[in-house]
Amino acid sequence: MLAELRLNTTGPIVDLGYARYEGVHNESVEYVTCPQADIMFLKRRPSINTWFGIRYAQPPTGELRWRAPRDIELNNSYSRTETISASAQGPICVQGTPQWRVAGNSMTPFRPIGTEDCLLLDVLAPAHPISSSLPVMVQIHGGGYTQGNSEYYAGYSLVNQSRGALVYVTIQYRLSAYGFLSSEEIKRSGTANAGLLDQRAALMWVQRHISKFGGDPNKVTVYGGSAGGGSVTAQMIMYGGVSSPPFRAAVAEYPWWQSYSNDSLLELQYSGLLSAANCTSLTCLRSLPEDTLATASQTTYTNAYVSGLYGYGNFYYGPSVDGDIIRDLPSNEFKQGHFTKVPLLLDRDGYEGYAFTNKSENITAEETADLQTLFPFAQQSFFSRLYELYPKEAFNSTFFQRQTWFGDFIINCPTYYMASALSDWGLPVWKLIFNAGSQQHGATHSIIFDITYGCKSIILITKTSAGQNRTLASITKDWMLSFTTHLDPNAVAYSGVEKPYWPKYQAAGTSNFSVIDVNYTQIGVVGDFDVSAQCDFWHAMSYIVRN
Repeated sequence: MLAELRLNTTGPIVDLGYARYEGVHNESVEYVTCPQADIMFLKRRPSINTWFGIRYAQPPTGELRWRAPRDIELNNSYSRTETISASAQGPICVQGTPQWRVAGNSMTPFRPIGTEDCLLLDVLAPAHPISSSLPVMVQIHGGGYTQGNSEYYAGYSLVNQSRGALVYVTIQYRLSAYGFLSSEEIKRSGTANAGLLDQRAALMWVQRHISKFGGDPNKVTVYGGSAGGGSVTAQMIMYGGVSSPPFRAAVAEYPWWQSYSNDSLLELQYSGLLSAANCTSLTCLRSLPEDTLATASQTTYTNAYVSGLYGYGNFYYGPSVDGDIIRDLPSNEFKQGHFTKVPLLLDRDGYEGYAFTNKSENITAEETADLQTLFPFAQQSFFSRLYELYPKEAFNSTFFQRQTWFGDFIINCPTYYMASALSDWGLPVWKLIFNAGSQQHGATHSIIFDITYGCKSIILITKTSAGQNRTLASITKDWMLSFTTHLDPNAVAYSGVEKPYWPKYQAAGTSNFSVIDVNYTQIGVVGDFDVSAQCDFWHAMSYIVRN
């Protein structure tokens, strides 16, 4: 059951006009011991009001599958005399697992976790705000467009460090085949990129209702990491870049630019789901029981992987060019200025390709076969140039050679394309390269979202660097908070910790591409490592790397 109706209320209540929700006031304080670091930390969620599992759109089930989300206010089943409990986390969306991530590489079909009735969001607001109209951060979770949920990006540490200056919202959206299936039939009788439209619907809900929680709809920053960062990219180029978006700034952490599938692969994805579900039409898919559709959607990952339709590190489903919602590849849209013009903060980690590279790959022939699966339209000139730019002798193994070009292709170079494109339009941009923690994809996550200030983070660094890591966590959160509240990461130090000055990516009238680099020993300003022949190559090959 998604929401419990209650007549006797004790928590903070918000009246949205169409429904009333009762949240939770959290004043708890708990001390947590990190045995790996032999240090005790304060885990707190002080004076924060939370509302979990608020529907922002109608359940996308049955006839609403693969259709644009419908505003929740159009649902007249809510009672104005009852209060809905929003004290517990809502259900997550149906997950999808690419075959290379399936435990034991099992080929046995299984019912993935999650449910379709998942278009929910959570709101965290300070119980003692410094203003009645606060800046708002809206988090779009990552997970390769096939996995993830709102809870993974719980924003307690950010709201806490803001000292009453931030309202935080985290949303869920349709994933996998539910959110990113496309075909001519779907476009005729539904919509492609339904997951992106869910995200936009949540942002529009924030515009209509966040003032009830103390937020200012004119001061919204959209924020996401990994596929969440890729989603921020998609929101910026949606409809060719709108002039009045439902956000005034954007944060794209390690933005995941997975290849946008071409029409041929999209049709194969659609026919694959029809086959796995024993259907012959979209009408049939919409009539299936939830468990049957969920199992069929997961089965498509296995069948497509065996057929060579996607390779290691690719999540198979994701955004696509549909001609309306997304009108061209992100690289082209940014190059042509077809994006929403807002301030931008970017980051990426040191070894972005590490987690998405097959550790059993150890000879060039295997790497080339891998490349041919990922980029099936590539010609011999593509492979020759790639191996010139990433020569085997420059790496101590095929694995590190592959992780380097994969990381460049899917994340590192996109941060350069975005930063330079916005700077060319005179927009303020800041870029961070994070070479601390694990240095792998998502390395900043634990220090930004870990509410204990980082037992996990401390383990990722060393036992003796706990104090330094806690300082780095405070600085990194300050950057994100200051950008959200003042459109400048340097403006405010909410933690009280002094931090280095972070210059804009490109100063007016110069050709300097400045980034701030964080490593184990220092934080300093350097030139952008991604202004390189390698990134120029991937940019030129954008028409080839489309699956």
